[in-house]
Amino acid sequence: MSPPVFIAGTDALRRGTVVLDGPEGRHAATVRRLKPGERVDLTDGEGLLAECVVTETGRTSLTLDVLARHRHPRPSPRIVVVQALPKGDRGELAVETMTEVGVDEIVPWAAARCVTQWRPERREKALGRWRGTAREAGKQARRSRLPLVADLASTAGAAERVAAASLALVLHEEADTPLSAVAPPADGEIVLVVGPEGGITAEELERFAAAGGRPVRLGPTVLRTSTAGVAAAAVMLAAAGRW
Repeated sequence: MSPPVFIAGTDALRRGTVVLDGPEGRHAATVRRLKPGERVDLTDGEGLLAECVVTETGRTSLTLDVLARHRHPRPSPRIVVVQALPKGDRGELAVETMTEVGVDEIVPWAAARCVTQWRPERREKALGRWRGTAREAGKQARRSRLPLVADLASTAGAAERVAAASLALVLHEEADTPLSAVAPPADGEIVLVVGPEGGITAEELERFAAAGGRPVRLGPTVLRTSTAGVAAAAVMLAAAGRW
């Protein structure tokens, strides 16, 4: 069984002995109930991973010796999903599954037809849930680099991400080109735009097209917005050789 993964600061991981405290230490000591001699991996979430062994346990903390360190390079090309806001807890489901497969950045998008809208008074709380989900899913998936969850984007902001990408693809059920027929770039950033349940409006499609976004069809069936992103990312990760 693979060792559990916890998050620690970069400076702490450079030392020979690490004290894991705070929420991570509390979870390790009281929920996982790790004991001396057990293996644990620590990561800073930015590519540095330390293989450790528990040497001492406290009520809400662990002391660990570092056995080895690994610096994992930034993946290339980066996979970014611009995700229209789903209903209810399907947003967290989308973030969780995209994190598990290896998406590098998730951009929540307030599309015109989104049923859910993050009002100003709720925006930070909703964004915090997405970021917390990405953090926990990244640990479960044993990622040394956690995905970035960007601030909420308007359609104008999403179009800017499309314009800056090496390749930008807009998922649309009426597109002629299948996603599997698109060759990914060797490096840079691939942006995948996932619309809401009600679909992307004609105006949004025009805006993305003007920014360089290409409409593509994911497959013969219509997926929900909370599952389309992970499916599209899997296709691109395989095509780019990251899988």
